Amino acid sequence: MLGHVDLCTQTHLKEILNHIENVILGIVTSLSNNEAPVLSLPNRSSWANISFDSAIGLQMSSGSSITTIRSDCPSSATKFAQILKVLSVVYRLVQSNSYATKRDIYYNDTQLFGSQTTVDRIVDDISCMLKIPRRSLHVLATSKGLISGDLCYLEEDGTRIDCHSSSNAVAVSSNIGGIRNIVSSAKFVMIVEKDATFQRLLDDNFCTKLSPCIIITGKGMPDVNSRLMVRKLWDTLHIPIFALVDADPHGIEIMCIYKYGSVAMSFEAHSLTVPSVMWLGLLPSDLQRLRVPDDALTPLSKRDESKLNSLLKRPYLTSQPGWQKEMELMQQTKVKAEIQSLAAISPDFLTSTYLPNKLRYGGWV
Repeated sequence: MLGHVDLCTQTHLKEILNHIENVILGIVTSLSNNEAPVLSLPNRSSWANISFDSAIGLQMSSGSSITTIRSDCPSSATKFAQILKVLSVVYRLVQSNSYATKRDIYYNDTQLFGSQTTVDRIVDDISCMLKIPRRSLHVLATSKGLISGDLCYLEEDGTRIDCHSSSNAVAVSSNIGGIRNIVSSAKFVMIVEKDATFQRLLDDNFCTKLSPCIIITGKGMPDVNSRLMVRKLWDTLHIPIFALVDADPHGIEIMCIYKYGSVAMSFEAHSLTVPSVMWLGLLPSDLQRLRVPDDALTPLSKRDESKLNSLLKRPYLTSQPGWQKEMELMQQTKVKAEIQSLAAISPDFLTSTYLPNKLRYGGWV
């Protein structure tokens, strides 16, 4: 059995090396024909390249538009060099079956890259160009997410991770693909938008009081590892996934990224999205229903209003009339509220009343 796994791994690694060799071969061929080499990257920032499938989320269309990176053009020559540098690092990593973080790659040549975000973007560009997930390129990202609750698993190196501690959360793994032996009796997973709310739930021992559950936060806009972890839990445990976000356009967008994916990572939608995510709170209709005091509410800014308008035009909203209704209510009332605004009703209202009632009586959309 082990031999079969090793053989599969070797075949997979060989395929990745072949993909990179084909890119290099194209460059060498251009040079031998006295032509300036050009790299073609799918455009990862345009909605025009995106199609929506309710079972998968936002995915890159097969005929997506291309950005060309020319080696002989002053505006793109540096990017051309940066892509080649990262490709050479990835090639060595895959060849030796070892891993590096995006941070390691940046420090490999700080002068060439200039910033960490450049490396992050290029790794994703290469992943999209080769149609290979970042993890398969042997490039890891340090996770910013936290997880806690009724969950144990083994990391790829055999380390046993126990998420049961109510006082300390566990950092989301940097290698989700390597996680195995997941054990949990959780009844649901709850995605929490903000770290402050997540810590509050930990302090109140939420995961053991109500019913066994798992809580996870990407600390705002989620990183890929947090999204992969939610997807892994959904695939493995087959339990409901709820989202607890602020009743504002930014919170709604974060929830949509977990559920439907993002334009920038649409080429990996099938492994990142969780189409079953349900909006538990904070709902705009909750603000009226619970009579949240006016001084705990904030008027929508112009930026909020334009974000809300753009969200309402997204292709997936037609399949979510409940979400649409809530967002239209926000548009009418012109107010937003953070989850912490519930403390204006009573200090422990979130954990003692709001969440238990929502989960017990089905108060989600």
